[in-house]
Amino acid sequence: MKLLFSGKVRITPRFLMRKCGYAEFVDPRTGQVSYARHLRPGMLYPRFHVYVETNDAGLALNLHLDQKHPSYKGAHAHAGEYDGPVVEAEGARLKSLVVAVLK
Repeated sequence: MKLLFSGKVRITPRFLMRKCGYAEFVDPRTGQVSYARHLRPGMLYPRFHVYVETNDAGLALNLHLDQKHPSYKGAHAHAGEYDGPVVEAEGARLKSLVVAVLK
């Protein structure tokens, strides 16, 4: 699910996502920064996973739900959900929080 917000963003993605309850995650293989929020404390999965993109036009959050760790050694694929009621509810929660923080 992609959430789009227009306008100049005056805060860092890290600060914004921390305000939304997400922790920063840096992929050790690629160095790519993303953000995760675990559904069960102390458990790695399931977790919401967000990639943040910023540019002059605004902000985009690419949200999905990781159900489990990749099954095969060396595989990058996982059991991810990009839509459905759980992802839509988290998208709505994120949207309201981001709008409040960006005011």
